Amino acid sequence: MKAKVRNRVLLALVCTALTIALGACAGDKASENTSVISIGIPQDIEDSLDPHKAVAAGTKEILFNLYEGLVKPDSDGNLNDALAAAHTVSEDGKVYTFTLRDGVKFHDGSLVTAEDVKYSLDRCADTSSGDALVPAFSAVESVTILDDKTVALTLKEPDKDFLAYMDVAIIPASNEDPEGNPIGTGPYRFVSRSPQENFILEKFDDYWGTPAYIDRIELKIIANADSIVTSLNGGSIDMFARVSQAMTQQLSDDFEVLEGTMNLVQAMYLNHAVEPFDDVRVRQALSYTVDPQEIMDLISDGRGTQLGSSMFPAFGKYYMEELNDLYPTDLDKARELLAEAGYPDGFSFTLTVPSNYQQHIDTAQVVAEQLKRIGVTADIQLVEWESWVSDVYAGRQFEATVVGLDASSLTAPALLDRFRTDAGKNFINYSSQAYDEAYAKAQASTKEEEKTAYYKECERILAEEAANVYIQDLPCFVALNKKYTGYEFYPLYVQDFSKLRPVEE
Repeated sequence: MKAKVRNRVLLALVCTALTIALGACAGDKASENTSVISIGIPQDIEDSLDPHKAVAAGTKEILFNLYEGLVKPDSDGNLNDALAAAHTVSEDGKVYTFTLRDGVKFHDGSLVTAEDVKYSLDRCADTSSGDALVPAFSAVESVTILDDKTVALTLKEPDKDFLAYMDVAIIPASNEDPEGNPIGTGPYRFVSRSPQENFILEKFDDYWGTPAYIDRIELKIIANADSIVTSLNGGSIDMFARVSQAMTQQLSDDFEVLEGTMNLVQAMYLNHAVEPFDDVRVRQALSYTVDPQEIMDLISDGRGTQLGSSMFPAFGKYYMEELNDLYPTDLDKARELLAEAGYPDGFSFTLTVPSNYQQHIDTAQVVAEQLKRIGVTADIQLVEWESWVSDVYAGRQFEATVVGLDASSLTAPALLDRFRTDAGKNFINYSSQAYDEAYAKAQASTKEEEKTAYYKECERILAEEAANVYIQDLPCFVALNKKYTGYEFYPLYVQDFSKLRPVEE
């Protein structure tokens, strides 16, 4: 009897061991079948994982995969219903009504409710204090729940373009820590973050829309531009967006180079609060000297689109190509203006550039050489991205900088609002009564043609006053390992990882 019991125990142990072994094998097999792609990004997510507080373009393009709004832009620039199944806009353009999609889940498994939508929109507008967390939402008068599936947003003034802002993230009202515990509804969910090292995302299996193809996204921070090609060719990353033209020529045959546009306004941005950039004649002299076409020829084989103001071509009806001809290269005119401003022998200044963006470094170097032709010396100072954000952008402690500014939505204000005299994002300290008046008229107008005309007047004022030395909308080169396909360019500064997929063998 004891022998039989002992045998049964042994048999049970063997079965248990076998089960564990088979489970381990099954686990290994599942691991092998999990698709993973490693993507290099030029900086860590430093400002905020809270989608309503994030400012940096590099942060927002990652959060695009985690969060969604009531509507969502596609790669053709269309705004499609997302968390909303449908929407209507009142005839006077003041009331936006959204019917919520059934069964949409947050990453924590809870269902999206009308209360979550109201909470998110109220949070952006902060209707209680009037201090909008998202600047565009200062136009919101109220957010009202009409029933379990319907929410209405009422504006203080009519604005039929406000739908573009309704892509703002909807987050759970129950989440008390959006910064430390990001929870959205997007095709990917947040897993972990190691500062200055990586940012891990995983496919959200309960996603309401078309599911992502790749199970795991490993974003690796490569802040040193010189390491990008080595990391690609060495196999530590499979993709890097916005590589320079020179980098593309150093890539192995394992990579395909895709070309689009960056959807940025690249310029030499000047601090109007410091001399000599407080003098319009000096700014105009620099504009007559800097040759955008020569820059494009030297750094990207002529690719790119010249810009004459703070608007790029993806914004079709607002883009003014004619402003590109406002400052043809004219060194004599430039010297004349400098002499009138009291700088007949030129001057020197510090040109601060983020060290993790090779395209901006290359542009700055060409600009510095061009400015020597009129006796102006630009001393290039490379700084880490975090320093650029804190000192240049937030602190406004700089003389000039070369960067690209993006648009957060497909609206003219997304690019033009920052130049209002009292705008919080007006890091160049630009102040123009004419500009403020034109912008206010654009905001107040309810007629589409009139509104567009006022926005174009804003662009013309920026150009004529040489608010900045405008250069180009950079070409965007994406290095993608040929093991993957599906990358899509958007008319906004975003990365849509959900479209990436392994190439079928």
